[in-house]
Amino acid sequence: MDENKENAEERNKRKTVQGIVVSDKMNKTRVISVERIIKHPFYKKTQRRHSKFYAHDEANESLSGDLVEIMSTKPQSKLKKWRITRIIAKANK
Repeated sequence: MDENKENAEERNKRKTVQGIVVSDKMNKTRVISVERIIKHPFYKKTQRRHSKFYAHDEANESLSGDLVEIMSTKPQSKLKKWRITRIIAKANK
């Protein structure tokens, strides 16, 4: 019983990040751009870095420009290792 509880707690420690949907052209797959701000180790200047993640969207709810939260999950394809947990803000279109 305690072992199952430990597995559930470990499963809830998955990484979550927020990003903007860049592409919604694929079926049940979205490309999410996540921006992070880092400080250069020597020059101390802040820089913006972008990473693209492929995320699973079961209901095809999110559209390009939406702000979403994604969570890491087991690999579903060669590139898809994240899933959309919620849509934070819809795009103004």
